[in-house]
Amino acid sequence: MPKLPDAAIQEAIKSSLQTEKNAMNFYRMAAGHMQRPQAKQLFELLASEERAHARHFFDLYKGDDLPPFDEYMDQSLKEDQDYLLQQEKALLADLRIRKAMELAMEKEQALEKELRAIAEKIADEEVRRIYLDNAESTRRHFLMIESEYAHLMAMVHETDIDTFVRE
Repeated sequence: MPKLPDAAIQEAIKSSLQTEKNAMNFYRMAAGHMQRPQAKQLFELLASEERAHARHFFDLYKGDDLPPFDEYMDQSLKEDQDYLLQQEKALLADLRIRKAMELAMEKEQALEKELRAIAEKIADEEVRRIYLDNAESTRRHFLMIESEYAHLMAMVHETDIDTFVRE
């Protein structure tokens, strides 16, 4: 597979930074709509972790076109607003937690796939490792949401197997 040149790597890093910021904003918005405390806490945790992922990408980015990290994460750019409006419309169309979790699971799976695909094209081991670490964390996010979703839908989840087998 062809490796990305440095300029393309920097653009990929900047794009990944924006993706993590979008995910953080989505989870914050979803948390604000949750009535169930466990679901609210889950989305708040995910927002916090997405912010940490964004920090990794911010630290890797060598461009000088971004403000300091906290300022960047707190600013509401036009593309952030457009993204959030689109996500909020989907969430508000079906305000139930189920819909929010389904959207979150879809996003986590797509992001993991994207992060792994980018990692395959990066020659720099440190940069590749950050992408793979974030992909792994994204996978864990999916599993956390999936577990909460299973509990919410009264489904038997793998974390409950021992309980049901013993009863």
